Amino acid sequence: MKTEKKLGIWMDHSIAHIITFTNKWKELKTIESNFTHQDKVDSLAKSESLMHNKEQQLQAEFYKKLETVILNHNDVLLFGATDAKTELFNKIQKDHRFANIKIEVKEADKMNEMEQISFISDYFEPVKA
Repeated sequence: MKTEKKLGIWMDHSIAHIITFTNKWKELKTIESNFTHQDKVDSLAKSESLMHNKEQQLQAEFYKKLETVILNHNDVLLFGATDAKTELFNKIQKDHRFANIKIEVKEADKMNEMEQISFISDYFEPVKA
């Protein structure tokens, strides 16, 4: 029998907190986008088109790192306050490698680590009444 591998990712466009379940929920790591505010200022000074191209390229690299993590799990919750989670979900839906992975998207506010763990615990292990 295959072990259930659960994963929660709180994310926005600049950072993703990756929380995995082994015998308890714990933050595995943080992945940050390489597109900084300074990059935006520098690119914008040259050309708005250049800034958007650089931002899209770095965002794609950020999502690719997250996809690599997701591929090692079979039940995934993407949550956060921005549209980044939906953008990643839509990108993943087009890739056949994710066909057997249950992925759900939920809206959530900015949270600290304990709030994130509580949020995914409630999602994956709801209290039975």
